[in-house]
Amino acid sequence: MNKISVFSLTISRILRSLSAGIIFVILPYLVLVELKYSSLILGFIYTVGTFATAILGLAVGYLADLYGRKNSLILVSLFLPLSVLLIFINHSLIALFIASALGGYSATGAVAGGGIGGIVAPIQNALITELTDNEDRTFYFSLFTFLSGISASIGSLVAGFFTSKQGFLFAIILGFLSVLALFPIRAKNIKARSASLKSKVVIGKFSITGLLNGISVGLITPFLIPYFIIVYHTPKSEMSIYTFLSSLIASTIILLAPVLDKKIGFLKSIAITRGIGALLSIIMPLIRVFPISLGIYLILPGMRVLALPIQQRAMTEMVSQDEVGRAMGINQVTRLAASSGSTGLTGYLFSESQIDVPFLASGIIMALNIYMYYKFFGGKNEVNRPSRGSSLLKPTRD
Repeated sequence: MNKISVFSLTISRILRSLSAGIIFVILPYLVLVELKYSSLILGFIYTVGTFATAILGLAVGYLADLYGRKNSLILVSLFLPLSVLLIFINHSLIALFIASALGGYSATGAVAGGGIGGIVAPIQNALITELTDNEDRTFYFSLFTFLSGISASIGSLVAGFFTSKQGFLFAIILGFLSVLALFPIRAKNIKARSASLKSKVVIGKFSITGLLNGISVGLITPFLIPYFIIVYHTPKSEMSIYTFLSSLIASTIILLAPVLDKKIGFLKSIAITRGIGALLSIIMPLIRVFPISLGIYLILPGMRVLALPIQQRAMTEMVSQDEVGRAMGINQVTRLAASSGSTGLTGYLFSESQIDVPFLASGIIMALNIYMYYKFFGGKNEVNRPSRGSSLLKPTRD
């Protein structure tokens, strides 16, 4: 393992997540409160960001596998700070849409999930796969997601102390620093010999489950903060604290993923964590009591992301190593393309005061998603546990 490369990738991800956390909180307040656009417009902004991330993420996955991962990552990492720079200069609606497309303002992963700037995810995951052994991979996916979530939660917290202009300026600086941190990486320059895929069936199965997950997440995750703005009129200074706590919980609980993977495996981890998330999604709009809604908001993102490192480990184990970037990109395009449509639908439903419907639909679709995981990967096809269990505190091998 190249420690310098892992360290550089880690620093870059931390800085990028700090920037994303600031944007995550400031953007909806800029759109809804300062510029006084409707939730429908906010939904369209998120939809554009989600769809653009899906299309560009697929292209980036192919670019990484066919032409090299490090240079591709440096190139696409520039998109986020450039998008924030555009908003800093121009608050027009056109500028907001262009910035959302460039920076990937999907917010479909909440803060802990790294929804903003998600175009780099396929390359980052491919590099993690390249730099780690299979038995340690769940640990490293968990560690990177933990550090990313903690950093984003700090960014969301400090966002409450900034004006929009100050927050965007800070996000720009952090974004460009995250790009500079990538230059010391020494990748193996793994390249695919052909654009064709040998793992089509496996990638197709993960794409279908990703599509259902994308619909479910897209229905509610980008609108959790707007939900509190509209229903409870929560001020930004308070919401930034709640977002920080929610992301902190999600980021910390994800450290349990290696233990969960070792003890119960891939499928049961998906079923338990996302099953709880589906139930919370259904409960939230039915009981409109602020402490209960806040409690669900604090827990829900953690349940959404806890099994993510385990799912990523299973996918990298089931596809060829020179296809990891494309597998991640294809999975992301189906997930985010689905999210873009459901996010736009929620924007319309919120504008029509049909706030309950997206939450109820999200829970039902997530239950269907869990069923499809068992249908595709259950029984003899199950990738249950890593070949060697990863420690919660440290990887099993250096």
